[in-house]
Amino acid sequence: MNNKSIQELLQRFPIFKDLTDYEMGPVLDIANHRLFRQGTHIFMQGDPLTNVYFIYSGSVKIYKTDQHGKEQIVNVLRPGDMFPHQGFFRQDNYPAHAEVTEDTVLIYIPIPAFENFLITHPEICMKLFRVLGDIIVDLQNRLEEKILHNTYEQIIFLLLRLAKKHGKEINDNHACLTTQFTNRELANMIGSSRETVSRTLTQLRKQQLISTNNAGLIVLDIDGLEAEML
Repeated sequence: MNNKSIQELLQRFPIFKDLTDYEMGPVLDIANHRLFRQGTHIFMQGDPLTNVYFIYSGSVKIYKTDQHGKEQIVNVLRPGDMFPHQGFFRQDNYPAHAEVTEDTVLIYIPIPAFENFLITHPEICMKLFRVLGDIIVDLQNRLEEKILHNTYEQIIFLLLRLAKKHGKEINDNHACLTTQFTNRELANMIGSSRETVSRTLTQLRKQQLISTNNAGLIVLDIDGLEAEML
């Protein structure tokens, strides 16, 4: 991978989007890339936090485990995502596991080197604060869903959220998820059980709010699902 490809990816992110080629030079000097094979871990929960990663291709599952080994999926990341977002501002450990779910190419920047870059480029700090602000709003919305809504409604919110992040619009009110998720993965994303998710999806299919296409991907009736939340 050459510097041009790395720059094109990094400038998809808000913190680098408005930088000139000259300003991107120091960033490219400290950026590295690597291929991770399916099933491998990039880091484990509790490992020392050393790098921030940017997905060039592939998919990464971010998840936590409790003392009993139960898995809680935090997010499923695709090309154009970065993680961990708090990495630039913490001298701590990785807060979750990161597992590659298909062969994935990552660009990564060592945190100490990036901190030195920020010291000399304070305008980047402001852009990074905006990115972190968006993440905080998303986390607040998820907490609100958990507190104020029942499991049926939480699953609908999850499907709508996945449609925005992993969906492709079919027409004005239908979208197809471009990533396949098992019922167990969906359950782990909201802290529910596989059986509950399975029952809810069956109910939504009977209501013709979701369906499955020939490729086995979920198709969502966006307007219909949103109407369920009114």
